[in-house]
Amino acid sequence: MSASEGVSAWTLTPDGLVVTVRATPRGGRDAIDGIVELGDGRQAVKVRVSVAAEDGKANTALARLLAKAGGVAPSRVELLSGATGRTKSFKLSGNAAELAERLRTVIGKD
Repeated sequence: MSASEGVSAWTLTPDGLVVTVRATPRGGRDAIDGIVELGDGRQAVKVRVSVAAEDGKANTALARLLAKAGGVAPSRVELLSGATGRTKSFKLSGNAAELAERLRTVIGKD
C-alpha cells in the first residue's frame, strides 16, 4: 500500500509532497476540515484560516497550518500556484511518505 493510496489531494515527489488545497479565508478559525472534491473531479484538502485574503496573509496562514500538520518548519512549505485563488498548490519539503502519513492522520483518513 502506498503512502498516498486512496487520497489524490496530494502527490508524492522525490523531495516532498505537493498538496492541493481548497482555501477558505475568514473561516472563523484555523483548521483542516478534510478532503473535498473539486468541480473538475480532483480532490483537495479543505482548509480554513481566520485571516482575510489580503496582502498574502491567508497564504501565510495556510502555509503555517500545513507545516504544523506535516510536522515541518514553515520555511519548508512553499506556495507553488494559486496565490490569488481559492484552489492552491503547496509543496512540503521532506520525506514524502512521512508527510503523507501525518496529513492522513490530521485529516482522519486511514
